[in-house]
Amino acid sequence: MTKGGAREAPAAVVLVSGGLDSATVLAMARDAGYRCNALSFDYGQRHRAELDAAARVASALGCVDHRVMRIDTAGIGGSALTDPDIAVPETPVAGIPVTYVPARNTVFLSLALGWAEVLGADAIFIGVNAVDYSGYPDCRPEFIEAFRRLARVATRAGVEGHPVSVETPLIDLSKGQIIREGVARGVDFALTVSCYQPDAAGRACGRCDACRLRRAGFDQAGVDDPTAYQPARTPV
Repeated sequence: MTKGGAREAPAAVVLVSGGLDSATVLAMARDAGYRCNALSFDYGQRHRAELDAAARVASALGCVDHRVMRIDTAGIGGSALTDPDIAVPETPVAGIPVTYVPARNTVFLSLALGWAEVLGADAIFIGVNAVDYSGYPDCRPEFIEAFRRLARVATRAGVEGHPVSVETPLIDLSKGQIIREGVARGVDFALTVSCYQPDAAGRACGRCDACRLRRAGFDQAGVDDPTAYQPARTPV
């Protein structure tokens, strides 16, 4: 495809949650020359701070479009992120924590794949990480490779020999490395929200697993933490 006599840059769908990982992935996709279409999900989460952050990040990093799709994972239940009757843990837990949302990345990637086909996009970018993460099964390389196989057989693009690639540039990086990548690409992490239970102003609790990983990442990267914390809470 050409525009004004020049070949148009390839398109990508980038999953943007509003957190620091997805912000870094978006900057990486942009710097790789993609026209980035940001995709966020209103999935029944208990707060909207991350969606507000996603809009800020998509605008700041120059997305050509930002779409918010609404799905009802709260109707399934089973996660502290969607069910107010399940408490968000504030101390480390063994195994897969209750903040895991059943099948979330499977659903997210499936919808991203559909939009990518409609756009004629070459790639989907997602900020999954299997180093400094909460142990979610749908953040592992095995899951991503299985979804890549699915994309090759489940879509017209794949059957016709032009499958949409699924790119995971953060999967083997530590949180500190991710932060350094973002800083190098001009990401303003003050725009992002990682906390599982922020207040109405988007300020972090400082105690959930996402907050602990984020804070440790800034320490590891040697970068000042720009996170706004709730005044009555002391980060751990």
